[in-house]
Amino acid sequence: MPKKQAFEGSLSRSTSLSLWPLPFLPQPLPFPAREPRARPAPPRPLAPLRAAAPFAPRRPPSQWAEAGQRSHDAAPGVRAHAPSLPLTPPPASSASMAAAIMAAEQEAAKGGGRNRGGVQRVEGKLRASVEKGDYYEAHQMYRTLFFRYMSQGKHPEARELMYSGALLFFSHNQQNSAADLSMLVLESLEKSDAKVTDDLLENLAKLFSLMDPNSPERVAFVSRALKWSSGGSGKLGHPKLHQLLAITLWKEQNYSESRYHFLHSTDGEGCANMLVEYSSSRGYRSEVDMFVAQAVLQFLCLKNKTSASVVFTTYTQKHPSIEKGPPFVQPLLNFIWFLLLAVDGGKLTVFTVLCEQYQPSLKRDPMYNEYLDRIGQLFFGVPPKQTSSYGGLLGNLLNSLMGTGEDDDTEDGQEDSSPIELD
Repeated sequence: MPKKQAFEGSLSRSTSLSLWPLPFLPQPLPFPAREPRARPAPPRPLAPLRAAAPFAPRRPPSQWAEAGQRSHDAAPGVRAHAPSLPLTPPPASSASMAAAIMAAEQEAAKGGGRNRGGVQRVEGKLRASVEKGDYYEAHQMYRTLFFRYMSQGKHPEARELMYSGALLFFSHNQQNSAADLSMLVLESLEKSDAKVTDDLLENLAKLFSLMDPNSPERVAFVSRALKWSSGGSGKLGHPKLHQLLAITLWKEQNYSESRYHFLHSTDGEGCANMLVEYSSSRGYRSEVDMFVAQAVLQFLCLKNKTSASVVFTTYTQKHPSIEKGPPFVQPLLNFIWFLLLAVDGGKLTVFTVLCEQYQPSLKRDPMYNEYLDRIGQLFFGVPPKQTSSYGGLLGNLLNSLMGTGEDDDTEDGQEDSSPIELD
């Protein structure tokens, strides 16, 4: 083949190959047909403009309620020009209540005969707040007024306000707030020179009776109340307060705690009545004599002969399981009866023989010998317990008979020795 023809043939083949689509490239997709658009609706004709209403002067406040009523009676869909106003004033806010209380407080601070009236107005404002259910706000306001009164030296006003507030919170079953205000009552007593009176003791007992029996605040409250009632003398509290606390605990059927407070009171008759109920409901029939025996011995350890005699007489007369005496069927009751007679006589020999003869009955409770050892020191001149070859209560009594004898002068020196825990 000639060169010219070969060249033209190769050129024609290369041209035809370059125009052919490559095998690995995809074919282009055709464009979808576009739908025709809908023609927009013709615009609505505009409403003719209304003439502007002439300017009306501002209504006085006296016509606001009338305008609001007219707007309320307007046809539906028509907006009134003036908003409807409430016909009653809105409730007072916390700030307004605080301002009212402070104003009443300032009136109370002016002194004179109006002092109590100002406090009553303050109480009225706070009472209204509690009645509405604003417990937290009222509680904080009580605390604020308390510290303000205390800083001004108005201890009686602070105490009365906290006492009435605590009773108010108790009536609404707000135990935490009521207990807190009860503690503030004690704080006002502790920081003032208020004397212990029956009214104050009854107020404290009232707060104690309203507290939840299982709350820890109650334990702290009674501890501080007893400490204050002792007058800083280091004693165990005022007997009157112990009596009131014992009665409250008795009503709650907390007999063990009630017995403790009765022992530190002077109410032997009330203690006996409580013990009769305690023995009948919780004790065994064979232990009816042990209930009163323990109480009599503990009263004597506290040098309270009068209450010891009253509790024994009342208990043995009112208990349904004890026959009338003396003498009694139970030997332990006969021992207690003879012991009370011996305490009045103060003869050590009688006391010693009595303890020897009734040892079988005294062994029923190991604490009896501890109580009798203390009673011997207080009423019969027995020296404190010491180590001896005889040992025990009888050994100590025999040592007294052979050694010091009956010396009544030792009673005062031995009065506070070897105290016994009374549960």
